[in-house]
Amino acid sequence: MREQHITRRTFLAASGGAAVFACGWSRAAGRKDGLRFAEPNGGRLRILDGDAPVLTYNFGDQLKQGVPKNRTRSCYCHPVWAPDGTLLTDDFPKDHYHHRGISWMWPRMKARGKAVQLWHLHGIAQHHAKWLDRRADGGSALLAVRNDWRLDDGERAGSETVRIRIHKADAVGRAIDFELTFEAIGGPIELLGAAGKGYGGFCFRFAPRTYTVITTEAGRQKDSNGKPFKWADLSARFEGAGEMSGAAVFVHPKNIGAPHGWTLRHYGFLGPCWPGLEPYTLQPGVPVTLAYRVWLHRGDAAAGKTAEAYEAYLSGSEKVFPNSRSAGVYPRRGTAVGLTGGRRA
Repeated sequence: MREQHITRRTFLAASGGAAVFACGWSRAAGRKDGLRFAEPNGGRLRILDGDAPVLTYNFGDQLKQGVPKNRTRSCYCHPVWAPDGTLLTDDFPKDHYHHRGISWMWPRMKARGKAVQLWHLHGIAQHHAKWLDRRADGGSALLAVRNDWRLDDGERAGSETVRIRIHKADAVGRAIDFELTFEAIGGPIELLGAAGKGYGGFCFRFAPRTYTVITTEAGRQKDSNGKPFKWADLSARFEGAGEMSGAAVFVHPKNIGAPHGWTLRHYGFLGPCWPGLEPYTLQPGVPVTLAYRVWLHRGDAAAGKTAEAYEAYLSGSEKVFPNSRSAGVYPRRGTAVGLTGGRRA
């Protein structure tokens, strides 16, 4: 087994720095212009841009009427909207009840010597533990939370620290950054993608639509498993919308195992697979961090300037997580902090 090493690079705020507020609601919470938080309701926290909804983070248990109770889940993003107001994500779709907006989950896991999985919520589930940060300055919003991975008997087997940075939209699209840090507690946890296909990890399930097109840096794609790409984009005419819009997922090039293989599905799924078909073991006291950017845009991948947005992501010109203490990996120059990751099994 070989230890993995990843590096954290501290982000400095662009254009004079971001306003920093104490944990809890920022002074921008009462504003009606720019990015802001709405009051939590029903286990949901919504981020608005003015009066327009951007994203809802579900920190409490969610269950759609008519869906089996064992599909109850939390700690994911849905709904998510494009800058033109188009609904992009789906939750509890009939073809895959376990799919849930923007989420992070695995179909094969081992904890305490038993087979469990966050994918179908068998034997283990994510539970909200603590707010770490919630702030908005009009130009961007930061949401940070710690969640527990609890076994069916309530024992904590792992934890995740989730940091989400929502950027102000421009005329074409909006960037949302995700920093996900995972750590085992009380014993190792093995993560593994689906047998023969590799799916598992960061996931984006799309809302109903027509005229679906999936594009990567290599061009237009068919459904596939495990092909490595730097980014993937799904654009379509979504239900209730007259024009095309879409979303892309960018994988940070310094993520462990990058470039990741992908699960691409025209029924409405994008998923960069990590760790794929080779198991990865999280160890207690040794956090592992993955970084992604979601690009929500008008039009198709070309009109939405997805390729250009990916290059902007690599340039590090945007402020992301200037005060993060987790083990992120980013391209911008800054203070490097060495950290040992988990282990390949």
